[in-house]
Amino acid sequence: MPSFNESTDYPPVFFLTGIPGLETSHTWISIPFCCLYAIAISGNSMILFVIITESSLHEPMYYFLSMLSFTDLGLCLSTLVTVLGIFWFNVREITFDACIGQMFFIHGFTFMESSVLLVMAFDRFIAICNPLRYAMILTNSRIIAVGFAIIIRGTTALVPLLLLLKRLSFCQSHVLHHSYCFHPDVMKLSCSDTRINSAFGLAIVISTAGLDSVLILLSYVLIIHSVLCIASKEERKKAFGTCISHLSAVAIFYIPMISLSLVHRFGKHAPPFVHTLIANVYLLIPPVMNPIIYSVKTKQIRKAMLKVFFVKPS
Repeated sequence: MPSFNESTDYPPVFFLTGIPGLETSHTWISIPFCCLYAIAISGNSMILFVIITESSLHEPMYYFLSMLSFTDLGLCLSTLVTVLGIFWFNVREITFDACIGQMFFIHGFTFMESSVLLVMAFDRFIAICNPLRYAMILTNSRIIAVGFAIIIRGTTALVPLLLLLKRLSFCQSHVLHHSYCFHPDVMKLSCSDTRINSAFGLAIVISTAGLDSVLILLSYVLIIHSVLCIASKEERKKAFGTCISHLSAVAIFYIPMISLSLVHRFGKHAPPFVHTLIANVYLLIPPVMNPIIYSVKTKQIRKAMLKVFFVKPS
């Protein structure tokens, strides 16, 4: 049995955590997790497939939805191996380089999802506040450029952040509190000065998810103002109806993120399993719920799915 504590080896080997106190039930706990991963992967794959294959969905709103499904798939696949590896085979060890790689994908896809939600808010703003110029503003070439900008924005800042992490020494416990590598969690295990890492990490979060959330809020303030100026009650209802799916996606992305941040900051005395459960909810709930929300609330997506998967050609 390897020692989880004092070690001066470099690069270090970290030990991931399942559900503390429920180790003997990991096989049973894996069943709902497997179901959630299956729903997330199949749901987002279906969304991507119908948008690619159905020409009626080749519009800006659905292109942005496909970007959301892509980032959700990335988030799922980034944690699937380590989470199920712990539950099924009790494989807790992860090398430092593998941990860095997993952090790159987890945080990269998280920042990309935040950017996609901001772009979708902008899409709704243009569609409601300036519908006559919608097609002129959101051309295919601009949408492609936006897609590349989202990828670049989501990954560039992470490179220096992770390089800063590699300069740290880890001479204390190597036991992480999650089923995957999470930057604040890894940083806490260092016996070096982490003030630069903390400041840079905070700056990245503020300039990505923090800024995005403010701009999304501003977009909806302008949308609400424009909708309330519409005379017809039916038109107002229809305009608000087009925003429900996106608002739901924003809520299920930011609420778990804020909850995890609060637990990390103020939950030092909370039971250990609370940290692990919230951490898994943070990364699993958005990929699981987004396809369901858009399938139920968006008529065009629902009809396209029925057409592709259930209606046989005559």
